[in-house]
Amino acid sequence: MVDTYEYLDSTPAEEARRLAAVRRYQLVDRPAEPAYERIAYIAATILDTPIASVTMVEEDRVWLAACYGLTVRQIGAEPGLCASAIGHDGVYVVRDAATDPRTVAHPLVTGELKLRFYAAAPIRTRDGFRLGTVNVIDKRPRDPEHKQLRSLEYLAEIVADELELRLMAIRGAVAGA
Repeated sequence: MVDTYEYLDSTPAEEARRLAAVRRYQLVDRPAEPAYERIAYIAATILDTPIASVTMVEEDRVWLAACYGLTVRQIGAEPGLCASAIGHDGVYVVRDAATDPRTVAHPLVTGELKLRFYAAAPIRTRDGFRLGTVNVIDKRPRDPEHKQLRSLEYLAEIVADELELRLMAIRGAVAGA
């Protein structure tokens, strides 16, 4: 198991709070929701990639809350992709994963997928936790335009807004019970 906090430059206590924030939205281990599937589709369309996803980064896995172009719902939390992207304020870009030292040994790069391009914007809550990403993947190296990367950031902000609405609904359901 990989300790997430080691590559997020945070303490175990901070990582525990981040993981509690991931759980409070009750999105992991649930069926994909149409709103997040639409966001993944839009991300893939804007960046013209065959794959996109909305992810939640847990301690030992990355849960794909929605995806376009993939059938898997979870992957390992190895450093280099989603688990590293949440440690950045802006968009995390890997133009050629086969030559980038951050990703060259990642299983999605060396394995069957042969990932080459990856860009991810962190999903940040109002209280500052980075829960996961809105990301795009291609099997060929890419050099995205600034406006494409800015669009990815906006999509991550939309996911964050949707998560807050989800949290209000969860809290309302509990209060009404």
